Amino acid sequence: MKCPYCNYSESKVVDSRSTEENTSIRRRRECLNCGERFTTYERIEELPLTIIKKGGQQEFFDRNKLLTGILKSCEKRPISRSILEDMVKDIERELRNRMESEINSEVIGEMVMDHLKEIDEVAYVRFASVYRQFKDINIFKQELEKLLGS
Repeated sequence: MKCPYCNYSESKVVDSRSTEENTSIRRRRECLNCGERFTTYERIEELPLTIIKKGGQQEFFDRNKLLTGILKSCEKRPISRSILEDMVKDIERELRNRMESEINSEVIGEMVMDHLKEIDEVAYVRFASVYRQFKDINIFKQELEKLLGS
């Protein structure tokens, strides 16, 4: 690790600890040449997930975009943000565990609906109405009947 002060390539680790989220390790280092201390972070390198949209266009997975869409369906519902953030973490973990670099957006939409169905039925119907693009009241009614039948 190069020292940011003198560019010497040797340093020793003085202190190591996990970050609060346990997603990386914070290391305090001391340069063996000039004695200055600096901090580095070590984290797992994740391969980017590419999402294939309905129209065929591609974009990288963005957990904030997913959370924003879910938050819209949960507006004015008694659901804490931490529950929704945990849901997004679970979905991202499930996607990464598939070991596929490209995922169809339909897969993500179905995962969101599965999770929302367990958390809040109103939020589920809101999300489904946008995701499935209900064209008329009959399709909406069919979805409600499926929900009530399960």
